[in-house]
Amino acid sequence: MAMPLRQSIRVGTYLFEQKVLRRREKFPLIVELEPLFACNLKCEGCGKIQHPAGVLKQRMPVAQAVGAVLESGAPMVSIAGGEPLMHPQIDEIVRQLVARRKYVFLCTNAMLLRKKMDEFTPSPYFAFAVHIDGMRERHDESVAKEGVFDEAVAAIKEAKRRGFRVTTNSTFFNTDTPQTIIEVLNFLNDDLKVDEMMLSPAYAYEKAPDQEHFLGVEQTRELFRKAFAGGNRQRWRLNHSPLFLDFLEGRADFPCTAWAIPNYSLFGWQRPCYLMSDGYVPTYRELIEKTDWEKYGRGKDPRCANCMAHCGYEPTAVLATMGSLKESLRAARETVGGNRG
Repeated sequence: MAMPLRQSIRVGTYLFEQKVLRRREKFPLIVELEPLFACNLKCEGCGKIQHPAGVLKQRMPVAQAVGAVLESGAPMVSIAGGEPLMHPQIDEIVRQLVARRKYVFLCTNAMLLRKKMDEFTPSPYFAFAVHIDGMRERHDESVAKEGVFDEAVAAIKEAKRRGFRVTTNSTFFNTDTPQTIIEVLNFLNDDLKVDEMMLSPAYAYEKAPDQEHFLGVEQTRELFRKAFAGGNRQRWRLNHSPLFLDFLEGRADFPCTAWAIPNYSLFGWQRPCYLMSDGYVPTYRELIEKTDWEKYGRGKDPRCANCMAHCGYEPTAVLATMGSLKESLRAARETVGGNRG
């Protein structure tokens, strides 16, 4: 795992405090913050822009966005949407969170990144997380617009030149093959030299326009098992715990712990996760205490049957790692190895 050493220590200390010292059963690892739903693209696998026009015009106030993160106590924040760079005060949201030593990942399709880059300052607590779903033709097809891949690559190069941390997030569908995954991750890892890469099997998000190309569990396992072969998994700077990568390959299985990566949007705290909407509550405490978490996950809720998403299973893998000396040492070795890259 390529997480910087400082961040690894901070997160590890936080987990120890929550789990061991405070004996809490449920606590957040990272908050998914959505300060708007509007976007400048119409990706086939996303349903955010299906909201009514009035909702798409709304922008979350800075105090509300920062307050939600502080209420949760999570050490990390992933700012998404929609396209967060369309928010007129996104730079101030980032500044206030970084000032409070939260690790902030600003998720973006990069169409506005070069234009907005001057509004941000490089920091070990901040990274741009650029969405890249494949090489040029494949990526532009997934976002339904030509030229997006080239603009994203140019923006990544410029951000790296200016000293920003840059991570990527890639979603893979049943139209992908091990080779298409290898090609794009090799490009990101070796050519663009991004700091970290996150990957995710596409989940059947119910509001997405395209419902035909999501992966099933067995398809996911076979796809990643083949893509990770030949030492690729060890060579790539993947921003995942070793046990979560085992999970993607089918070498380990876990229950869902969606409570560890809660979503906060214009509607409030979303139950149970950002991929499913069983209602919203105004406070994080109410989300944790008044949600029946036991009824969610594969084998429990039919909507979860094909889900292997990071938001549900990465925190389970992280907690399993913490509970095992062997896995903790394994994760530490991969963290140090990733920081050499």
